[in-house]
Amino acid sequence: MDDIKILVVDDDKEIVELIKIHLSSEGYKIIKAYNGYDALRAIDNNKIHLAILDIMMPGIDGLELCRQIRKKMNIPILMLSARSEDIDKIIGLSTGADDYISKPFNPLELVARVKSQLRRYIYLNPQNADNMSKNIINIDELFINYENHTVSIYGEGKNLTPTEFEILFLLASNRGRVFSTEELFKQIWKERYFAGSNNTVMVHIRKIREKIEQNPRQPKFIKTVWGVGYKIEK
Repeated sequence: MDDIKILVVDDDKEIVELIKIHLSSEGYKIIKAYNGYDALRAIDNNKIHLAILDIMMPGIDGLELCRQIRKKMNIPILMLSARSEDIDKIIGLSTGADDYISKPFNPLELVARVKSQLRRYIYLNPQNADNMSKNIINIDELFINYENHTVSIYGEGKNLTPTEFEILFLLASNRGRVFSTEELFKQIWKERYFAGSNNTVMVHIRKIREKIEQNPRQPKFIKTVWGVGYKIEK
């Protein structure tokens, strides 16, 4: 599977590093460029899935860079600018940009917007998926990356134990299918099912819900099918 690669272009290296820190924590691979020329070379040498471009750069500015990228590919493009005038936004979007955010920005908001664009580009368009769906699962605002064992919800990374992650990934990979506690125990623990196994599974499900659900008592993702088991709905 190819990693999701995001091109970040800004002549301010501190901003590039800030963006890299937050997006790398979500499992994305960041390609850095500090001017338009380096950005175009990066696009020629890498499979880029999304670009974040600063508008005000010397040489090739973000608007012209956006136009040139659009001639090459149809990836999502987010524009950054220190100026918040409406005309900047209008010009930016008219060049083919998909979204716009003003500096200074909230990194969590930027992460949320990146995920929103990627969800539309990759996860909702099978022709762009490149088999990513086998390893990266997106359910509303829940993202599960099997390759690097990361989970994020509403833009916030969650620390799941290896066992919790395997349970969540199994359920998410088989949406709509109900797994009994016995099935879950045998598939995850690889041991013979015994009387206390039911409680073991229940405790792990409860812990997962505490980490990914806004209201664990009324779970949105992992549903209980009473008398049968657990599932994540389609």
